[in-house]
Amino acid sequence: MAMLAIDADAALQTPRLLVRPVDERDLADLLQVNGDPAVTEFLPYETWQSLDDAQAWLARVRTQVETGTAQQLVVQRRDTGTVIGGVLLFKHDAPSARIELGYVLGRAHWRQGYAVEALRAVCSHAYGALQMRRIEAEVNPANVASNAVLRSLGFVLEGRLRQRWTGKGRSYDTNIYGCLADEWQAAAAASSP
Repeated sequence: MAMLAIDADAALQTPRLLVRPVDERDLADLLQVNGDPAVTEFLPYETWQSLDDAQAWLARVRTQVETGTAQQLVVQRRDTGTVIGGVLLFKHDAPSARIELGYVLGRAHWRQGYAVEALRAVCSHAYGALQMRRIEAEVNPANVASNAVLRSLGFVLEGRLRQRWTGKGRSYDTNIYGCLADEWQAAAAASSP
């Protein structure tokens, strides 16, 4: 099964956003997002310092995408064309129809519903066109906003793995969230008029 078959001309559209595959032209905007220590505080990678960091990241992403196990998307505002964040679908397990979700959003766009809007579109696409059965996400328990985003989307907290990751000089726990296709579809049906 192919990963997200979305090209730049056929992006996922929401009322305010386009969600599409990353491109070289997005790196300057992504540097603004990932160059902010407040944004990367709970993420497993270091804060970007320069376009060289962005280009090295893009090279790693392209390698992952070529394996068929990942797809890196950007979140772009429709009104300004500015890329304000990213969504990563990765660790695709085709036999289990399972995938993991990661995301980042620039600080200037926090608490405005952009993350939920983008992730709702991506998850709907994953459960629909990609026929995923399960989407998972790992979040640092201290990242209150990210935990709230997942819960608002209907993800279920399935447990906490103690000292799961080590990064930036410390070990930390991670909350494990999951959402099943039938749960997603039931919630969508319940919210439809």
